[in-house]
Amino acid sequence: MTSLNARELMDQLVSFPTVSTESNLNLIDFIDKYLTDLGVLTQRLPNEDGTKAAIYAHVGPQIDGGVVLSGHTDVVPVVGQDWDSDPFTVVERQGKLYGRGTCDMKGFDALALWAVTLACKADLKRPLQIALSYDEEIGCTGAPPMIDHMVSMGMPRADTVIVGEPSMMSVVTGHKGGIGYKMHFHGFEVHSSLLHTGVSAIMMGAKLIEWANQVNAENAAKAPAAMDADFVPPYTTLHVGMINGGTAHNITAKDCTFDVTFRVVPGESNAAWRDRFLAKVAELEAEMKAIHPDAGITAEQFFELPGLAPETDGSAERLSRQLTGANTTEVVSYGTEAGHFQAKGYSVVVCGPGNIAQAHQPNEYISVAQFEKGQAFMIDLIESLSR
Repeated sequence: MTSLNARELMDQLVSFPTVSTESNLNLIDFIDKYLTDLGVLTQRLPNEDGTKAAIYAHVGPQIDGGVVLSGHTDVVPVVGQDWDSDPFTVVERQGKLYGRGTCDMKGFDALALWAVTLACKADLKRPLQIALSYDEEIGCTGAPPMIDHMVSMGMPRADTVIVGEPSMMSVVTGHKGGIGYKMHFHGFEVHSSLLHTGVSAIMMGAKLIEWANQVNAENAAKAPAAMDADFVPPYTTLHVGMINGGTAHNITAKDCTFDVTFRVVPGESNAAWRDRFLAKVAELEAEMKAIHPDAGITAEQFFELPGLAPETDGSAERLSRQLTGANTTEVVSYGTEAGHFQAKGYSVVVCGPGNIAQAHQPNEYISVAQFEKGQAFMIDLIESLSR
């Protein structure tokens, strides 16, 4: 395969509809072949059922101290969104490149692959590594096994990780952590005229949702801790995005399911919020069982994301400042795999092209100017690794 420029690589990546509910293997096959044709050794890591895979690679000398460019290959759905063009074809209009994933984050993935192309032609003194995961959009569940594999396989250890989520090429040194629970309320069906003898899964589930509303209000009213004050909002938030349940308007609901997700500020711990949440769940379950012993609640944790804490004189921040010319750093409320890398001892920042406000939107786009800014960053990165 002939080497491609950055724009051509993005066109290719966006053309694969790697929505999180679907396989990403066609895209991984493309990346694997592209890198292999460049003479780069790759390592694929499949998920448990083999329907998805992560991929990582190393270019340059087999020594520690390099840089990892990290991204994810999955995108959010387009169903129900009103697009002006095919979401899986990059279309340029008025200085913007439209397509699902152009911003979040196949634009950066393409730039990372293009950086490998540049690295193959350079005399690197320190190595470049790329790491592309799956299932970031459903809880960042594909990154931890990939990172564990990179460490356990004895890959030369980088001292810097740059996660390319859209930050307008600003250097982000902190983000919120998170946990998520899949909730299943099991009720007891009776005719709604005998409501007091049954257990409505929906109405009991609503009590937990209302508790989440109350907690959000309490958190918003508190003065934020010093390390949390720069976040927007500067407190932990709880969210329920979808809910299902019930049989008929005149039957107490047998089932109700929804997800509860937390975005946790660095000044608080996932563990403390988990304990508080499960205590509330146990309280509600006891209330249900007091009416009928067959009623109950199942709470299944489906993700946990460590927060990214700002480092003191971290190599990732230092390098990213040099490459971008940034004099300030930022924190963000979205989550990334950066926290997972940091938990394994890497120095990490988030720095990538595009505006997070465009992520997940119909007519998602990255501006040409931001994409070109990302290209300049990669050129300067390869030069720095060659010195």
